[in-house]
Amino acid sequence: MDQQQPPGFSTRSVHAGEARPNPYHAVTTPIVQTSTYTFEGTDDVRAFKEATQAGGRPQRGEYGRYGNPTAWAVEEKMAALEGAEDAVLCASGMNAVTTALLTLLSPGDHLLVTQDLYRKTRQFANTFLRRLGVETSYVPVGDEEALARNLRPNTRLVFTEIPTNPYLRVVDLARTAELAHAHGARLFVDSTFATPYNLRPLEHGADLVVHSATKYLGGHNDLLAGILVGPQATIGPLREALGMLGGVVDAGCAYLLLRGLKTLALRMAQHNENGLRVARFLAAHPAVATVFYPGLPSHPDHAQAVRQLRGCGGVVSFEVRGGMAGVQAFIDALRIPLMGPSLGGVESLVEQPALMSHYELDAAERRAIGVSDGLVRYAVGIEDADDLIADLAQALERIDRG
Repeated sequence: MDQQQPPGFSTRSVHAGEARPNPYHAVTTPIVQTSTYTFEGTDDVRAFKEATQAGGRPQRGEYGRYGNPTAWAVEEKMAALEGAEDAVLCASGMNAVTTALLTLLSPGDHLLVTQDLYRKTRQFANTFLRRLGVETSYVPVGDEEALARNLRPNTRLVFTEIPTNPYLRVVDLARTAELAHAHGARLFVDSTFATPYNLRPLEHGADLVVHSATKYLGGHNDLLAGILVGPQATIGPLREALGMLGGVVDAGCAYLLLRGLKTLALRMAQHNENGLRVARFLAAHPAVATVFYPGLPSHPDHAQAVRQLRGCGGVVSFEVRGGMAGVQAFIDALRIPLMGPSLGGVESLVEQPALMSHYELDAAERRAIGVSDGLVRYAVGIEDADDLIADLAQALERIDRG
């Protein structure tokens, strides 16, 4: 008997997790704006408690900190997009990361992290986890020998990001998973920059995936959320921990995220196209010293990106000539992108890491971690690429190259 063809990515983006019919026969999933849920009688309470003890996502609500129907729709949709059994929605990407690390690690455990991982995640490991008796080691991105050498009997988790921020490094997930699993560790992947449109880490051996849904998943720079995706046996304890830690998303935010996910494929296709066109333009411009974009053959992980990613997204990092003064003249001359620290929305955003995300470090400290004064991170939106390139061209002419 022929099996029905599974729905495509855009079909899942629109319909997965949505009830049919929705309450009141609404097209969209309603915002369930309540903190408490009622029961019809004691038998109803008993049935709910017995079902809850069996694990998995609850089928109805009890109290808002333990879940909300609007949020559950997001979780089901994301599980479908990632090809996972389950997902849990959190108050921010950072909240999702900290909830996972606090739940999966215990005193005496070892966490192995690739060096380009999100800076606040590394700070959390170096402060909170250290105080809790969890040791963290760092290895260069893509250095499989260093990864294998630093794995220990007590390594419980290997945590990496793909692509990384800001240099967009692309690790070999299958090989990383193989090394981690051989030592009894799980592979945790931050796939915020990739999204499930460009990459599904679970298919490459990852055990748990996290997204800052604030970025591409929401897509409109108007919400804060994070999501953890993986097997039910892992997500169940994370959902229980979230109920205790309290990092829950309100129904209105979940609704905005649900709306954003429906156009994820359309937006990501445009981000991919715009990112590549902008990167190619910058790579050919004499005022630009270096471009970091895995879609370019000049990137150290280009071959791996071609094998593993559908597209390379909308973030393009590059160094302009002229140092601190040159990059500031360039950024101040841009007319289309807004200046800000995030990414993944329909609007283009630009930032100078030396001045924004790494301002508290002096020049020597920034150089030690590879952040030059001339580094720019451009989060390309979905505007017309010709307009973005024309704007870049006029701004680059403002740089005094001596």
